Amino acid sequence: MGKHILLLGAPGAGKGTQSKRLASEFDLEHVTTGDALRANKDMDISDMDFEYDTPREYMESGDLVPDDVVNEIVKTALQEADGYVLDGYPRNIEQAEYLTEITDLDAVLYLDVSEEELVERLTGRRVCDDCGANYHVEFAPPEEDGVCDDCGGELIQREDDTEETVRERLTVYHKNTEPVVNHYRDEGVLVEIDGEQTPDGVFDDVAEVVEDA
Repeated sequence: MGKHILLLGAPGAGKGTQSKRLASEFDLEHVTTGDALRANKDMDISDMDFEYDTPREYMESGDLVPDDVVNEIVKTALQEADGYVLDGYPRNIEQAEYLTEITDLDAVLYLDVSEEELVERLTGRRVCDDCGANYHVEFAPPEEDGVCDDCGGELIQREDDTEETVRERLTVYHKNTEPVVNHYRDEGVLVEIDGEQTPDGVFDDVAEVVEDA
């Protein structure tokens, strides 16, 4: 049976990068609410009586998608996976308690990165408008400025990667998700990783914890 790993960290901490490597190295499913929500961003949720009628409207406004919608997406994804790396969930205490009800975790890791480093990382991110490949103007630039190495598509800055939106996302993160980190820390299960190392250095620390889980 595959391991059940939870990776926590602020937006830009490197959860996606490390989760993908973990998934590949340990043959786990990479479960991210971000991908699931983007895949379902135009889902009609008008019957749930929320402020907006689709997840897209929440994402574009910088607000968080309601727990009930996210919970259903995550529950289905975890049930379909043998082992998994969960990335981007839970985002608040209620989701953390829900997660405890639906699954058992083998390891909980937290990538610790300073706020200014997070802003620098996020505002420099560029995404291919065609194939979705990720680049960074400083850390992982394309061979030709503004052009995707893989498919030649145009590289764009996503709306949620502008500095104003990034700082808003971090404010929301601190308010809602830092209590989740403290929750697992209080339970004595949180392993803190220095997220400002090189990606390889971070992965070495993360993989060591997962191997021992």
